[in-house]
Amino acid sequence: MAERNNMTALEAAEFLKAHDGYLILTHVRPDGDTIGCAAGLCRALRQAGKEAYVLENPEATSLFTPYLEGLLSPQGYEPDTVVAVDMAARGLFPENAKQYLEGVDLTIDHHPSQEFYAQNTCLDAGRAACGELMYDIVQLLGGITPEIGEALYVAVSTDCGCFVYSNTTPATHRVAAQLMETGFDPYPVNRRHFRTKSFKRLKIEGMLAAGMELRDNGQTALVFLTLDMLREVGAEERDIDDISAFVGQVEGVKNGITLRELRPGECKLSLRTDPGDLNASAVCALLGGGGHAAAAGATIEGTMMEARQAVLEAMETVRKG
Repeated sequence: MAERNNMTALEAAEFLKAHDGYLILTHVRPDGDTIGCAAGLCRALRQAGKEAYVLENPEATSLFTPYLEGLLSPQGYEPDTVVAVDMAARGLFPENAKQYLEGVDLTIDHHPSQEFYAQNTCLDAGRAACGELMYDIVQLLGGITPEIGEALYVAVSTDCGCFVYSNTTPATHRVAAQLMETGFDPYPVNRRHFRTKSFKRLKIEGMLAAGMELRDNGQTALVFLTLDMLREVGAEERDIDDISAFVGQVEGVKNGITLRELRPGECKLSLRTDPGDLNASAVCALLGGGGHAAAAGATIEGTMMEARQAVLEAMETVRKG
């Protein structure tokens, strides 16, 4: 683990100005925050006269890949400076990024569970999204074009559920407004990410509702997404983006548990909680994961029912202090 050298946004910007030959990394099962930050930073660095590329993420879906068009690194590219965005832990490196594990020069992140694996880290755990922090840094690199504004708006808006999640703050709205003022059209972005669902997604949500388990007088809900369910409807990764938000839409639910079967014997936990009732990050830390007080995750070895039991036991442990 690297020394905990935590930079300010200004220091991170100065670091970026002083270096060149950039390769930007995004995390496994990439979401809008990591993709939006990578795209926005890459464009800002190029605008500042730097050579910059984003490493292709093999798990990126067609929901997010359009934002990376023209930004992906060519085969055989050898970077001078490696930057990771929205990546709290070593376990979040995609397979093709693992060669850079010991060579990350700067990580820009907002997760309290940050492992400080990089030579330098710019962490602000008080931000709703890494995109908020990236906005501060990018501003210091130069003007924000509509293309940069759109990418960072995707980062911010998707990580706070279009400004309805508990992590949303007044600062989140201010950053979003300033990004909208850069001149891109937010309507197609909002429609794409928040108002449109594939028919396969609706089928999956129906199956999750049918198999939902309610506990604690309806305040805790568990849903189980199996490989068989995905095969039955022919769902792809794009169809289940942010599926963990579904369970929290049920009236009365404070703590939502989504268990997804990644492969036989391995499950992905996504935990969404009322942080005043239960700290999601503390629960997931017991299971080898991490995140935020209201939203965290972990990968659990075992069957779906074994993962279910492990999560419930971890929740009970945290509640008992």
